Amino acid sequence: MSNDDDPSAQLHTELRAAVQAALSTRRPILHHLNADTSWFLQIPRPESAVRHGGRFYYNILIDPWFRGTQTDFVAWFSLQWHATPSAVGSIAELEELAGEMEILTSGLRKESGRKSNATAEYDGGSQGTLIDAVVISHEFTDHCHKDTLLEVCPDVPVFATVHAAKLIASWGHFRTVTTIDVFGAHGEPDWRGTSIPPLPAWIGISRLLQKHDLGKLHSALMITFNNRHVSIRSKANKASAPGSGHVRHLEPVPPNEDETAEAIIYTPHGISSSDVSLIPQASPAIHVLALLHGLHNVRLGGIGRAAMQINLGARNGLEAQRVLNADYWIGTHDEIKEGRGLVGWLLRRDDVSYQDATAQGWKAKDGKAGKKNAQLSEVLGDLEGTNWVELRNGESKVLV
Repeated sequence: MSNDDDPSAQLHTELRAAVQAALSTRRPILHHLNADTSWFLQIPRPESAVRHGGRFYYNILIDPWFRGTQTDFVAWFSLQWHATPSAVGSIAELEELAGEMEILTSGLRKESGRKSNATAEYDGGSQGTLIDAVVISHEFTDHCHKDTLLEVCPDVPVFATVHAAKLIASWGHFRTVTTIDVFGAHGEPDWRGTSIPPLPAWIGISRLLQKHDLGKLHSALMITFNNRHVSIRSKANKASAPGSGHVRHLEPVPPNEDETAEAIIYTPHGISSSDVSLIPQASPAIHVLALLHGLHNVRLGGIGRAAMQINLGARNGLEAQRVLNADYWIGTHDEIKEGRGLVGWLLRRDDVSYQDATAQGWKAKDGKAGKKNAQLSEVLGDLEGTNWVELRNGESKVLV
């Protein structure tokens, strides 16, 4: 039997072809690096940036914690570690993943007389690394894990929230540490104002804050981009005439006049739906490609108002998704970690699935009157077409 007839070789060839076909859509890819809340976002660069052999993806690493322990305040209060090993165990392994993705896409941007991405210099990125930016949502060590971050090349720019940026800068490892601004804080809600050097002009990073947040946990990071590769879903939404139920032909829009953006909204602890209402009002418009929001309702100590809310859970996610109308709702920060310390005695967790959350919502409202249940009915009705995706440890999704 020749190698070509080997079933395993044939399967490998078919799988590779299937992966390349998915990548040919030129859509962002989201990789879940562990069972908790570490992510790797790969955004295809504009065609003009890869035409002469440049890399295919702009790579953003979010809240990396791959191995070891994390401590909140002091170890006797809270010491935790991953219950299952991270699918990606080191920054070196992540670099390998990024390199493999570049090889798989080499046929998509190779031109006659041009070098392929597989052999091109790392233009647009730091020499010796394929990571273009690191984004940190909180200063807590399950989001801002020092040992993991110190594996990242010092030339990679870091974008972090206020306290996280101060902490990271104090290590003296990274050459560029930038504090993330609040979206719309300096005027109109324009994503282009969040694209600050060393980000390319077609990418912006900003933050959404929740009012009345005692623990300073409930916020969101928003990564916006306009790479001229429009989502299939976004096209469909634009083609639908409001209220008519009919589909019209798309009007061609000159590239220099189309400043709308797609966005990934990442909120590991959740954020109130009222505090994301600015996004649908943004100008230029922002189309939310994915909402990363967990399902588990996690509280610290007490009951009712006496408890400190850690993760807002599925019900809050339903309400936020209703406002944002994201193409995908993807769970995050729901890992039940191993650990010890006082916090283990105080932590309360409601572990539910998306299906359970919606089913419980319908059951709660059925046969009951009242304003709260009427609102729940409206929320659930609006979410019937929601594309819920559970990405487990090591799984990836092409966001078409």
